[in-house]
Amino acid sequence: MKQEESLTLKIQLKAYSKKEVAELYEISAKSLQTWLTPFEKELGPRVGRFYSPKQMKIIFEKLGIPEVIHLN
Repeated sequence: MKQEESLTLKIQLKAYSKKEVAELYEISAKSLQTWLTPFEKELGPRVGRFYSPKQMKIIFEKLGIPEVIHLN
């Protein structure tokens, strides 16, 4: 039998919109806001519509790396 191949997906540390972050975690934008509320001071304001790469690093540290990523 053929061994199962594991697929390792890497998430790029780049700027993401609120919608994109919510999609990574498979939650709504409203739920994402609730999850991020305790870290608002540490995150600071978004730059336009986007969380900066530095902010994304904090989000990944606080919430963990999303387990499932959908490839379109």
